[in-house]
Amino acid sequence: MSMENKRSAAKQDRDRPWLIRTYAGHSSASASNALYRQNLAKGQTGLSVAFDLPTQTGYDSDHILARGEVGKVGVPVAHLGDMMTLFDGIPLDQMNTSMTINAPAAWLLSLYIAVAEKQGTARDSLQGTTQNDIIKEYLSRGTYIFPPAPSLKLITDVAAFTYREVPKWNPMNVCSYHLQEAGATAEQELAYALATAIAVLDAVRDSGQVPEEDFAKVVGRISFFVNAGIRFVTEICKMRAFCELWDEITQDRYGIEDAKYRRFRYGVQVNSLGLTEQQPENNVYRILIEMLAVVLSKNARARAVQLPAWNEALGLPRPWDQQWSLRLQQIMAYETDLLEYEDLFDGNPAIERKVGALKEGARAELAKIDAMGGAIAAVDRGYMKQELVRSNARRLADIESGLTKVIGVNAFTETEPSPLTSGEKSILTVDDMAEQEQIEKLKAWRSDRDQATVTKNLEALKSAASEGRNIMESSIACAHAGVTTGEWSETLRDVFGEYRAPTGITSMIVTGDAQDIQTLRDRVDEVSDKLGERMKMLVGKPGLDGHSNGAEQIAVKAGDAGIEVLYEGIRWTPDALVRNAIDEGAHVIGLSILSGSHVPLVREVVNGLRAEGAGHIPVVVGGIIPEADMLVLRQMGVAAVYTPKDYQLVRVISEIVDLVDRKSSDRPSSTGTHPNDDAGRSATVY
Repeated sequence: MSMENKRSAAKQDRDRPWLIRTYAGHSSASASNALYRQNLAKGQTGLSVAFDLPTQTGYDSDHILARGEVGKVGVPVAHLGDMMTLFDGIPLDQMNTSMTINAPAAWLLSLYIAVAEKQGTARDSLQGTTQNDIIKEYLSRGTYIFPPAPSLKLITDVAAFTYREVPKWNPMNVCSYHLQEAGATAEQELAYALATAIAVLDAVRDSGQVPEEDFAKVVGRISFFVNAGIRFVTEICKMRAFCELWDEITQDRYGIEDAKYRRFRYGVQVNSLGLTEQQPENNVYRILIEMLAVVLSKNARARAVQLPAWNEALGLPRPWDQQWSLRLQQIMAYETDLLEYEDLFDGNPAIERKVGALKEGARAELAKIDAMGGAIAAVDRGYMKQELVRSNARRLADIESGLTKVIGVNAFTETEPSPLTSGEKSILTVDDMAEQEQIEKLKAWRSDRDQATVTKNLEALKSAASEGRNIMESSIACAHAGVTTGEWSETLRDVFGEYRAPTGITSMIVTGDAQDIQTLRDRVDEVSDKLGERMKMLVGKPGLDGHSNGAEQIAVKAGDAGIEVLYEGIRWTPDALVRNAIDEGAHVIGLSILSGSHVPLVREVVNGLRAEGAGHIPVVVGGIIPEADMLVLRQMGVAAVYTPKDYQLVRVISEIVDLVDRKSSDRPSSTGTHPNDDAGRSATVY
């Protein structure tokens, strides 16, 4: 064979690269479409759609809870017109599209199918994934709508529909990504994700919608979406453990004989939790190292990879920032020789020992969940949420104490100024007019459609849901009829009701250095004595932001310090938080907002307090907040602003206690007393 032929043969022996994606979407369907086409032109090989919070939680852009949230963390999609604009000029029969959508996943898939049909594309040619993992939304991300049982029914409907009608579609990404973001250990990530998959497959099997002879096909289309953190050797082992455990479960529990249907198929976004605000340029190396965990091992290699941008701890990334992450993937896939080799870790004794230990830990946790009655029962009891909050508290305590080193945060903090973060345009900002423009387009859409057709199709949807029939065909009909996201969701809310998940906050969690905590407790007792009652802190999540990790950890630490904590979870209007603070006699309000909507939401809370004569209650705010916005918030009257760099929670709570002490002279005096004992130090959750 000639040298040239040998070189050609070697090239052909390379494995095909994974799907290369960028998680993207913002402002409007037209702006996001331009971004998608731009990324595809740069060599991206699949799409990953980020929807805004109103879309994710089933509200139209003009709903009161959508105020300030439209287009901030993703693209608003209110109806078929928006979806058509989003994919304008992108032939869906040639695209592999991942949609990060959960509670309304059936609806967004229906809109996608309707767009394909408008393009003249057959359903069975569509390829892609709906995340559609509502169970993890109760635990970590918070975009749930309905209670667990009907949510499981909706997942089942999508799975039963797609295996017949859209056979190349993954109806669900069992999503362990957000579990790790919420603090899960590797064993918890394995166990909770696999428990979720078991709950879904059991529901599909028992639904009567899938004949027994076809069940293996449904199993074969279940995919996973995982996280990969900085401890990349452990992460490699975790992925190998996932593959082996899934093969066991599908064979032993479900009797799947064909190995191709037992294959663990997954996509990944590497860890965003570990991206730092301090020295953010270091995040590039973190992202690259974390990617190694999911591409190095051929037998456990990701099918699709999307990487965060280096500056996501500062705000929304610009197209250039996303391009940097895209190029990391392309260099790994096309310049290195990684794809020319068999698995690099087979037979490695250290890897095998770690994989075995992870599997043993995951099996033990799975047995606990199974004894409770499965994943749904463990969610309802609050067990899984509480364990995640506990694990995250330990993780943060280790960073705070210095046991876990984070470069630029608690180690090697001396630094030169970064030219990458200077200037007004170092992050992407969404035009304030985008929300109003979206609302005007929505109003025009409603006025131009045939209302009788809309009503007829919504009634058909309601009948299907009420009678326990599969809702997919009626949802696709609703999409073609011009039904909006809010109308579809409201119809199902009427049938299924809504749900508020357990917060996971308990008085039993104690973290951190004992002396520091005791000093803080003594200070809380001192201030409580001055107040004449136990100090109370309302921790609030206004708007639709469901990322509650920060709020939970503040609530945990404040409760540990002896403050009476008022925390009712996510998704509250500013008016409701104001009323709760006044009714419960809060001495301070802490607002957590990570969706970029901090300015309008905080303004409503501050103005609401003043309107009720409660402007003396100090407000502190935490979130991913650019410096320019910090100034705006302080000018509103916000007493303190905290961002991800403020990881020392004892210090944060101490400053809040000092703030209450300073402000106490402005507060009407109280004649109450407080319990000066351990019982008074426990967190009170409402």
